[in-house]
Amino acid sequence: MKKALTIAGSDCSGGAGIQADLKTFSAHGVYGMSVIVSVVAENTSRVIAIEDVSPDVIRQQIDAVFEDIRPDAVKVGMLSQPPCMEAVAEKLREYRPEHVVIDPVMYAKNGCPLMDPCSVDRLIQTVLPLATLLTPNIPEAEKIAGCSIRSIEEMEEAARRIQAMGPKGVLVKGGHAQGDAVDVLFDGKQIHHYTAERIPTKNTHGTGCTYSSAIAANLALGLEMPVAVERAKAYVTMAIRHALSIGKGYGPTNHFYDVYRNGLTNGAEIE
Repeated sequence: MKKALTIAGSDCSGGAGIQADLKTFSAHGVYGMSVIVSVVAENTSRVIAIEDVSPDVIRQQIDAVFEDIRPDAVKVGMLSQPPCMEAVAEKLREYRPEHVVIDPVMYAKNGCPLMDPCSVDRLIQTVLPLATLLTPNIPEAEKIAGCSIRSIEEMEEAARRIQAMGPKGVLVKGGHAQGDAVDVLFDGKQIHHYTAERIPTKNTHGTGCTYSSAIAANLALGLEMPVAVERAKAYVTMAIRHALSIGKGYGPTNHFYDVYRNGLTNGAEIE
């Protein structure tokens, strides 16, 4: 069985963060492991509190995983403060996993900040260069690239600009745009577009976490980056289409809808 590690924050309401990542790994037939960087008291409506795990314990969690069960891919999510970023970056440089998908989480779905705005420069300097693939949404891409994005052409330009900062590939997600949901991948050589119908629902809590962890799962399964993104896009679209109307705010996506109906898909093989 292929193995994947998520390094991210814990969402006690179960729709995003570590919890969404582990569900996504499981839906792809990939064995999931986790390193908790922050404990987030949040639900579908608001973020109540954030408490970061100490850098030493972050390092020790990563050591515990890599010394025993080396992951085939790593997904990195919420890193709220520079000490967390530096601890994660140090261990990624030490262990050099083959695939690292980094989702530069800055805000929750309800708009609450999950990263100190003053920490973006440190993220760019320490973490971004370690990414096999970086997966910012449009507001995050604007912040990292230092430009405004109002068109697909500007998404392409932002992807190229961010890729020049060190990641091997950049996927700018179009969920915050209008019309069809168009994502733009620059893999270092070519531009790829991924288009899906925009689904009219407010229940999209955890979609960014789910998308990036689906890409990591597909990379762990041995797929090339453009195909891994294509399959992850189809998976997250399915999860949004059948999203759960749970809670008073933005409900979670349905990570297991297709598994319950059809069994494991996306090329996962379990003996």
